[in-house]
Amino acid sequence: MSDDKLLTISQMCEAFGVTPRTLRFYEARELISPIRRGQHRLYDRRDRARLKLILRGKRFGFSLDAIGRLLDLYQPGTDNAHQLRAALDLARGRLAEMRNEHADLLDAIKDLESQIALTRALLPGKHPSAQDQSSKDAT
Repeated sequence: MSDDKLLTISQMCEAFGVTPRTLRFYEARELISPIRRGQHRLYDRRDRARLKLILRGKRFGFSLDAIGRLLDLYQPGTDNAHQLRAALDLARGRLAEMRNEHADLLDAIKDLESQIALTRALLPGKHPSAQDQSSKDAT
């Protein structure tokens, strides 16, 4: 794909695995700004780059407001150190949150495994159910 090529909404959807509704939503939030020709939206290299960053940010759990603030810091023709520092701060904060969520999830998994074992021990005959066996096989 040529950097200067304009893409239609259907081409953007196919290229990025999103729906037209998603693109229109990001446009309404002023995160992307396609060229309008009548009823048609055409997306340039800038829109493609911004959408790629939006999707990456969403994957990492950043809010659209935070993503928008980062995108707004971009200044063509500069080293964008301010934008990079802001992105780094946001990423470090999110990573700390994710690590805490991961630790909480591991604790919850251990607790649930213990509860399953205790409950299974209370069953008459102590025969594992098919579901217990399939859960065991998955680990």
